[in-house]
Amino acid sequence: MTVFLCSRCGAAITPELAELPAVPDAPVDDRDRDKETRRAPSTVPRGRYAIDPEPWGFPYVRQDDQEDPKPAQSRGLLVSGEDGFVISAGNRGTVVVHPDDADGLGPLPAWENSSGCCGPTGSEGLNRACPCGAPVATLAADCFGPYELHLDPVRTYAFTG
Repeated sequence: MTVFLCSRCGAAITPELAELPAVPDAPVDDRDRDKETRRAPSTVPRGRYAIDPEPWGFPYVRQDDQEDPKPAQSRGLLVSGEDGFVISAGNRGTVVVHPDDADGLGPLPAWENSSGCCGPTGSEGLNRACPCGAPVATLAADCFGPYELHLDPVRTYAFTG
């Protein structure tokens, strides 16, 4: 079992979690049935985590193939910027957890990097902070993308007991 901690203050960000062998595919057609949040079920079940080997999140760079673009990141959607379609050049090795497994994290001041329709898209960079104030994670919780929390691999660390 593994607990993830804040690199700045050492506080536990998650309870004990068990590792999945890979990040599950994001459920895209099964949105919240009560229509309150309109988001998909979490990519990762509660009590589990997975390491995303692909680049994820901010920053983004222009894709070479603008005629046949790829999603901006794994389990994501097409994203366009000022110069066309973009792809993530963010960190590899983010830790993907169920957002409720890190319920002590809060939004950054003034909801920085948290724009979206029904929740933050996760495309603007870190948007969740440890209680000590250190930005440590990115929540993706909008109605049109995956519902997952990515712990930054530099700003957090794993402790396995």
